[in-house]
Amino acid sequence: MKPTANHPSGIIPTLQNVVSTVNLNCSLDLKSIALQARNAEYNPKRFSAVVMRIREPKTTALIFASGKMVCTGAKTEDASKLAARKFARIVQKLGFSAQFKEFKIQNMVASCGVDFSVNLFRLAVSSHGVFISYEPEVFPGLIYRMRQPKLVLLIFQSGKIVITGAKKTDEIHSAFSNIFPVLPDFRAPEKNKCLGG
Repeated sequence: MKPTANHPSGIIPTLQNVVSTVNLNCSLDLKSIALQARNAEYNPKRFSAVVMRIREPKTTALIFASGKMVCTGAKTEDASKLAARKFARIVQKLGFSAQFKEFKIQNMVASCGVDFSVNLFRLAVSSHGVFISYEPEVFPGLIYRMRQPKLVLLIFQSGKIVITGAKKTDEIHSAFSNIFPVLPDFRAPEKNKCLGG
């Protein structure tokens, strides 16, 4: 991920997964694709798409009979587009008149960590509470629904942050820049420190 927003903290969120969609613009015979293509599986009882994998870039595609395709697993926007093109090419080589239309990044997931623990309960009951869902007995992370950019951040006590819902890298950077100055106020006291004087 390009460090476009060189954050004063020195922390740059790392992209973990880019999800994109493409319209191949033709109907597909999924059974025929699964039988002919390598690294493809089709189990219509379980899921109504062919699951196909390629090694470079390491990605998985869900290919639907309608010609719609979802590509997951890429680590950059460019890799997602390259992978989607490769999957479209495989389908073309199997004899379908597949095209490459309406490529769109649907979701980007990035993660990073701050170097301190966060008191999630204090953060949840603070003035930020309106943006927050926190039910530790259901999920260990605090869910922060940011309005601008409109993304979801999962914040964990360890200081790990997962940012999801972005369509562009810049949104990830600005979400992190917005949340980073907030967190030190909710720093959890360090454990295992000797209490004696």
